[in-house]
Amino acid sequence: MIELLSSIEYGPFILSFKLAFITTLILFTLALPLSWYLSQTKSRIKPILEAITALPIVLPPSVLGFYILVALSFNSPIGAFFDEQFGIKLVFNFTGLVVASCFYSLPFMVQPLQSGFESINKNMLEASYISGKSKLYTIFKVALPNIKPSLLTALIVTFAHTVGEFGVVLMVGGSIPDETKVASVAIYEFVEIMDYESAHIYSAIMLIISFLVLLSVYIFNQKQKKSFL
Repeated sequence: MIELLSSIEYGPFILSFKLAFITTLILFTLALPLSWYLSQTKSRIKPILEAITALPIVLPPSVLGFYILVALSFNSPIGAFFDEQFGIKLVFNFTGLVVASCFYSLPFMVQPLQSGFESINKNMLEASYISGKSKLYTIFKVALPNIKPSLLTALIVTFAHTVGEFGVVLMVGGSIPDETKVASVAIYEFVEIMDYESAHIYSAIMLIISFLVLLSVYIFNQKQKKSFL
């Protein structure tokens, strides 16, 4: 057992967790105002924004990865701008993985937060506004504390989903050791060279991590529901 564990290369897992942590942090910052807007607005463009936000759920990862690769490549205006102005290359490096992951995991952060905000009693929000509190105060001091299950679900599922990415990160980042070779890509390469023992080990680790993450979400949500009874 000790020999088996010592033979594992932990670099891809560390890279996967690093990518997931940064992506989750960025997406929470970006998705919070978007989720709040979608939960409160009655604008005609709401269905359009919701459809755009949910696209990564239904689009094949290869399609999304291809368009992100085209948009961020050296020949695109965006890629050329960042390369010339800041010396930042947005493809085949870790920065590109973060950008691609933010697009791919966006709905997993937005939708739980939006559902949580929509479930809040409107009277609580109106009472906050009437008492002179700002919208920012209302979001952080009134809304967020009352949607803890939704908030936890958004954070953990986004993190877990990013850890398990494959198609998008492979197309945008390739497989560069210690740079873009995440755990899912490492598993794919083991299967390609028919090293099924290593593929089993890596896959088992990912399976256990995913199960524990989801189990923690369901246990927390169940406890929260019981506390309100």
